[in-house]
Amino acid sequence: MFDKTPPERPATCPVHAAPDHPAIKPARVGVLVANLGTPDGYDYWSMRRYLSEFLSDKRVVDYSAWLWQPLLQLVILSKRPFASGANYKSIWNEAENESPLLTITKKQTAAIRAKMVAQYGDDVRVDFCMRYGNPSTPSKVREMVEAGCTKILFFPLYPHYAGATSATANDKFFQALMKEKRQPIARVVAPYFEDPAYIEALAQSIERAYASAEQRPEVLICSYHGMPERYLKEGDPYHCECQKTTRLLRERLGWDKTEIRTTFQSVFGPEEWLKPYTVKEVARLAEEEGIKRIAVCAPAFSADCIETLEEINEEIKESFEEAGGEHFTYIPCLNDDPAHIDALCGVIDQNLQGWLKTAD
Repeated sequence: MFDKTPPERPATCPVHAAPDHPAIKPARVGVLVANLGTPDGYDYWSMRRYLSEFLSDKRVVDYSAWLWQPLLQLVILSKRPFASGANYKSIWNEAENESPLLTITKKQTAAIRAKMVAQYGDDVRVDFCMRYGNPSTPSKVREMVEAGCTKILFFPLYPHYAGATSATANDKFFQALMKEKRQPIARVVAPYFEDPAYIEALAQSIERAYASAEQRPEVLICSYHGMPERYLKEGDPYHCECQKTTRLLRERLGWDKTEIRTTFQSVFGPEEWLKPYTVKEVARLAEEEGIKRIAVCAPAFSADCIETLEEINEEIKESFEEAGGEHFTYIPCLNDDPAHIDALCGVIDQNLQGWLKTAD
């Protein structure tokens, strides 16, 4: 269904080397895109393994292990896999037996690979990994090294930096490099939340959605994944970067400030998180401002996943409609939209400068 990685070039013995010298693969550059992750299935044990890895990450939940792990392993993971599994089942790609995030990430990778190979030939190898679940980051780093990649560009598919997304993905990548006998040279792609091509791709997706709507939405909600307010105070730039994306998007669309709002979703735990909360704000708009038609997009997600397909398109939609809202439009993530792929490839090209030459 999806484009495959090009066949490997054969290893050869270096010129002038002794006959018993190990064969070496021709040097290549690896481009490794990374997304959050996915359970292998929606059954209890698959969900438990995935949630345990995710919620044990100190970048995600930074409470003391002696306090958090007993609560996680004995209480949370005895119940949460059932609820999360039911949510995943409602959106699962049964045809491929995988989550939508995995399906979309495969498509994105295939599209990026096609453009990179057309531009750089077989000097580049493009693949993807997940921070949690499979395919794991260490396994893909190992494959790239075995394929002769002496340089790797690591690209977390998060437009905005956050310790719980970009940083933990980078951590896992660096940990994988620590295990390599011959460690490849590495670069990490910076957040691209203000990249003009990314903003343009977002704007085009919104314009298409509004053009096809029977009635124009009165308000566009830009719903970003949330984080504890404490992280902002501790120096995480995520909140500011999200606000800037919304502003740049509004300016590109030429809209008034009242037509677009920034909110945050996916609250977890007892702390105060970034506000306003999406689920509460959509209800407030309906109840207090009499808004009947809204659209919701998720600029911080490069691909549709449980937080968009289930949380936004089901829970948040329900909150709006129960408060009196009448028309709810979910605008899908950019996924493998050609404008999005062009934007991602543009970011990759910028970061490959000095490493590769365009194929003749």
